[in-house]
Amino acid sequence: MIRSRRGQVDAFIVMDVVRAAAEAEAEGRHIIHMEVGQPGTGAPAGATAAVARALAQPLGYTVSLGLPDLRSGIASLYRRWYGVELDPARVIVTSGSSGAFLLAFTALFDGGDRVGLGEPGYPSYRHILKALDLVPVGIPSRDENRLQPVPADLEGLDLQGLIVASPGNPTGTMLDRAALAALMDVSAARGINFVSDEIYHGLHYGARAVSALEIGDEAYVVNSFSKYFSMTGWRVGWMVVPEDHIRTVERLAQNLFICAPHVAQVAALAALDCVDELEANRTTYAENRRLMLEGLPLAGFTKIAPPDGAFYVYADVSDLTQDSLAFSAELLREAGVAVTPGLDFDPVRGGRTLRFSYARATADIVEGLRRLQDYMGQRR
Repeated sequence: MIRSRRGQVDAFIVMDVVRAAAEAEAEGRHIIHMEVGQPGTGAPAGATAAVARALAQPLGYTVSLGLPDLRSGIASLYRRWYGVELDPARVIVTSGSSGAFLLAFTALFDGGDRVGLGEPGYPSYRHILKALDLVPVGIPSRDENRLQPVPADLEGLDLQGLIVASPGNPTGTMLDRAALAALMDVSAARGINFVSDEIYHGLHYGARAVSALEIGDEAYVVNSFSKYFSMTGWRVGWMVVPEDHIRTVERLAQNLFICAPHVAQVAALAALDCVDELEANRTTYAENRRLMLEGLPLAGFTKIAPPDGAFYVYADVSDLTQDSLAFSAELLREAGVAVTPGLDFDPVRGGRTLRFSYARATADIVEGLRRLQDYMGQRR
């Protein structure tokens, strides 16, 4: 059978690394996972308890926009975190943030539209856009701008959309209110649809992240229960859209997904109240971050982006290699540490970078750093 051109997207390289690490573990090796952005903790206890109670009754389709109580709970979260009064009608519960991006890109863009995204950045933006017959436009960010796009980077680009992530993946860097507002202002002035990826909100280690909704309503805002709420496998996220876009997104959701999984929505609603447990997780990430910032330079990884949030460290390893894919395979093979090559995040400059995740248990971080220091010491 003939395959579509749209279907020929690149691999999500980190998942290839996950597979290689799993194969090594199947051979009996103990691998330290610094590759995937998955919390080492599970769903909050209150979430799993709510699911246990819910299993006593049938679970079926929900309305396509999500359980009304969950949408109201998410709206309350915006009041608690940002002081924003949000109409729950604007909240769409999705099958993870991936489902939100499919809905957003389909609702906002027509085939052939050009959508800008900062590089380095989350690779699935590019891949989903291509699969929808849209054109991803990489915007090379610079160290002096904390590896985030700025309005000057958009000059001369023909764009119908712009995706911004703060905290960013893979860098963990954040945009302050003025920087985010500047990007939103230039987008509005040029008729560029603005999508704000806020999936790592809640995971900050100084000043909190700013939501696009604090600045204006003319944006699609994407978030998820995967990261701060430690619920990756439950596949439940959400999106906030302008009021006049609700029905468009609802019709798409009805046909593409019907609804997010009912059981996951039950868990997500309960997770909103598990503040103490979630903040304890963030304290663990803060300690892991401290260890990484101290330990990676001792292993020879000295040029790193300043991670304000999320749970990643992005390192320039151009003094060690020009082939991050081969280097990451070497670290897995020789040191037993799985890391992600920068080619996943920047197809042009990523051969010279690596991403290290510190989302796992602190003991794993300590052991991973020891292995990296030992191996890199021998390698030098």
